Amino acid sequence: MVCKIPRVIALAYLSFSLTCCVSENADPLLEDIPLIATHFGTKGRYEEVNTYLINDPLAVNETLIRLPSAECSAIHLLTVIRHGTRDPTNKNAKKMREFYNLVSSNASNWLQEVGLSQWKMWYTEDMDGRLVENGRKDHANLAMRLAKSFPTLVTEHNLRNGRIKFITSSTHRCINSTIAFQRGLKKSFGIEGEDFGYEVNDALMRFFEKCERFVVEVDKNKSAVVQLEHFLSGPEMTRIYEKMADRLQVPYPAITGDMAEAAFYLCAYEFAIKTINSPWCQLFDNVDAQVMEYAGDLKHYWKKSYGHEINSKSSCFLFRDLFNRLDQAANDSRSGKVSEAVTVQVGHAETLIPLLTLLGLFKDVDPLTSTNFATQIGRAFRSGRIVPYASNLVLVLYDCPEGLRLETRLNEQPLMLPKTDTHLPLFEDVKRNYAKLLQGCDQKTVCDLPE
Repeated sequence: MVCKIPRVIALAYLSFSLTCCVSENADPLLEDIPLIATHFGTKGRYEEVNTYLINDPLAVNETLIRLPSAECSAIHLLTVIRHGTRDPTNKNAKKMREFYNLVSSNASNWLQEVGLSQWKMWYTEDMDGRLVENGRKDHANLAMRLAKSFPTLVTEHNLRNGRIKFITSSTHRCINSTIAFQRGLKKSFGIEGEDFGYEVNDALMRFFEKCERFVVEVDKNKSAVVQLEHFLSGPEMTRIYEKMADRLQVPYPAITGDMAEAAFYLCAYEFAIKTINSPWCQLFDNVDAQVMEYAGDLKHYWKKSYGHEINSKSSCFLFRDLFNRLDQAANDSRSGKVSEAVTVQVGHAETLIPLLTLLGLFKDVDPLTSTNFATQIGRAFRSGRIVPYASNLVLVLYDCPEGLRLETRLNEQPLMLPKTDTHLPLFEDVKRNYAKLLQGCDQKTVCDLPE
């Protein structure tokens, strides 16, 4: 199999080459993966980013980072993690039910043809984004892998002595992801019958709903995503609507952007939640899936990323908190007492995307627009590669002979920060590169609307 990696025009580098190909001798489970699975965007599994985890969910590539000196020692690990695989929200479940009702009333022949005639609509609005069993496994397995990758920091001693701190969003899927992460650590260390606490902090993990300027100017403002609206009525999406209508033998006006999205979700959720290659996936070929993925990326680009400056600036509080924690660990290390060895923060895609954007990562030369789908096939900003379920940004501070160094990983792959030429730059150089943001990124100034 030939391995095709999109050309990345960005200040970020991710070594996805380890994960993009499947060998001919791969596990039979790989045959059950939809051909379009890599295009599910934020509804995609973590395993589509790191495919080696399909065969071994606890596998760790210990050759990813080579320390500049054997005398380097890790003194602090900080990670921001998206919640695990979840049920659809009530809004999406409602759209999916409407689409299913449309199809079941008009497309009995197609349902019979693809083997869906006995399929029952099991998505309900009361699911409302609950963490599912696969989502618990996402976080438990990640915890065990981090314990293997950083055995001097993610330790039983640090866990029992409160030196691993847990912070979570207030949503049930994030709290339950945090608990699942803790269970993974307990399993690693053979701990039974002991619970560990966590802090609920929406100011950090749900800053996007606390930032008034962002809420007014972007989140509640339809004009902020006008590029998406144009794309949904453009030629690429129109071709999908017409193909679906022809296949299902329904009038063209019946297939709207919401209906196409609902059909795509029926495929994506069935796979992520139940690991089923759903017959619903047959409504889309690979080109269709790329178009659907681009529509999702347009939404995230303009609502969470580079589309509007306030999107990334809304994460100022979290951005400064990360560096404050790293500074505190550095200061504690000099005194010989690091009180907090590991910080685990669990949030949302809406938490990670603005933060990664503020860090200057995954920025394409040209912005994503409604008219440049064809030229953005190799774009850096692909939400499914950046923030699948259980996606994680990991920052590790090392004490080395030449000074403190900072390692950055995204989804357990090395990540190079802007204006650096190594995956392990000096911490002081990193702070110097972000000095203006660290000094001027004040949450109140950024987020308050003028009176």
